[in-house]
Amino acid sequence: QVQMVESGGGLAQAGGSLGLSCRVSDRGYTLAWFRQAPGKEREFVAAIRWNGGSQHYADSVKGRFAISRDSAKTTMFLQMNNLKPEYTAVYYCAGGSSIILSSIRFSHSYPYWGHGTQVTVSS
Repeated sequence: QVQMVESGGGLAQAGGSLGLSCRVSDRGYTLAWFRQAPGKEREFVAAIRWNGGSQHYADSVKGRFAISRDSAKTTMFLQMNNLKPEYTAVYYCAGGSSIILSSIRFSHSYPYWGHGTQVTVSS
């Protein structure tokens, strides 16, 4: 069983920055961030592919967020800049293998999930 553990998050003001990390117990997975706000469905935020490391973002965070991973490919990061109150949510890291590009934004493509970390942005 692949273990995924998020860290970081917390409280920030609008326009500020926060960073998230996700440690993965194994290598070889496409990794992604999703978020879920109260009363809303879980939505895609960003992903980084195992092969080649290409990065993919939701339109709502493009230019504000940056996804990356360490050289060992066992820790993923999400740098969130110029935060908005609507970014308040629980952020989850997810992992999966053999995810084709057209499926990278769908939560059902990822069998492995962390428990989530709260991000709160005040106005």
